[in-house]
Amino acid sequence: NNLIRANYKNVTSAKLCTTLENSSGHKVSTVEHLLAAFYIVGIDNAIVEINNEEMPIMDGSSKEFVQLLTSSGIKILNKKRKYLKILNKIELEDEKGKNISIEPNNFSFEVDFKLNYENKIIGNQQNKINFLDDNLEQVYSSRTFCLFQDIEKIKKSGLAKGGSLDNAIVVDEKKILNKDGLRNKKEFVNHKILDLAGDFLLSGYRIFGKVNCFQGGHLFSNKFLRKMLKSEESYILIQMSDVELTKKSDINQSIKIAVNA
Repeated sequence: NNLIRANYKNVTSAKLCTTLENSSGHKVSTVEHLLAAFYIVGIDNAIVEINNEEMPIMDGSSKEFVQLLTSSGIKILNKKRKYLKILNKIELEDEKGKNISIEPNNFSFEVDFKLNYENKIIGNQQNKINFLDDNLEQVYSSRTFCLFQDIEKIKKSGLAKGGSLDNAIVVDEKKILNKDGLRNKKEFVNHKILDLAGDFLLSGYRIFGKVNCFQGGHLFSNKFLRKMLKSEESYILIQMSDVELTKKSDINQSIKIAVNA
């Protein structure tokens, strides 16, 4: 396959979903884990080359992307970072009770996410993460998950062809099929927070705001971002160079995280 070369700094021209598509019709699906890693590490400009239409699943989280990015080194650019700062609350709810909102939150990005699954293993989980103040290790290391009965549906859709117990949590009715179990007690909701961070970066901006989400997912985040970007009176675009994105990192303390890349 021909290499698909996407310039990340021009992500605003991409379709708002978990698939990036360029003017020639080439597309790359399931980009959210890489974009979340960009967000966490502090990267705003990057060229990604890939020889397939789906990003590598890696271990099902952003952990390996984060490790590779931090170990390779980051160049600090002499430019200010662009942010979208929320001024007024924006909300979206569907007929099934899913809802997502964002409201002003000074100069940080915070996500409060709630899950409510009938499956007893996943059940009800909630976590609140501030991407400026909190240690994000449990977020970027949390893996994607699925119910055992949904695996065939996912593969028939043409996605997750390389999916296995090595790169996803598979949940049966009464147990987790992965031999080593969960990486952290809230891995299910933490992965949803990771996905949301990657989805939101498809807006083309880092966002200052507090997100509250109940039972959200990629498609719902997509719809919400479209509504948010149309609500021009509810946000302003600003440029700053003095916001430290990550205060805590257990990956490599010797690597300086970019604050204005």
